[in-house]
Amino acid sequence: MTRSTYITITCLLLLFVTTACSKPVQNSASESATTPAASPSAQRITSESVVKVEAQPVEIPAGRSAEAVVRVTIQSGYHINANPPTYPYLKATALEISPAEGVSVGFVTYPRALSKKFPFAEKPLAVYEGETALKATLKADKSAKPGQRSISARLRIQACDEQVCYPPGTLELAIPVNIK
Repeated sequence: MTRSTYITITCLLLLFVTTACSKPVQNSASESATTPAASPSAQRITSESVVKVEAQPVEIPAGRSAEAVVRVTIQSGYHINANPPTYPYLKATALEISPAEGVSVGFVTYPRALSKKFPFAEKPLAVYEGETALKATLKADKSAKPGQRSISARLRIQACDEQVCYPPGTLELAIPVNIK
């Protein structure tokens, strides 16, 4: 056997072994369903995916004011920045309510924040965790027609976990209003 034949056979053998070892074999379709890419924990985390928001119905007598309550639920293991946030570069939780036919928007009251220390911040941060409620004063005009309305609102949030803050996001919601 010549030297060039020996080198060619050796190279082909190495190529065969490398190719055979480079691709894992999947034994069944159920095995592919359990890969990390298919598991819920591998889904992309966003501020909007870990926070839920719901507005409670509110009744307002014509010419009077009432308080709208917006419940915010933050998934366990996450928090959102309070209003006001501890640092100016953090995005505050902010409720924006659009005026509607016969209803004007007063001020929004934010709950008392929790003060928590995180590894990524020098000092404790003002945050909301678990369930919290924001309140907004709504006023019905004296001439407002009685009946049901849906007032559009947006909740701007920035969710974080123990290690990182996610890009800010916005959750759309509707506040059910009944003018009496």
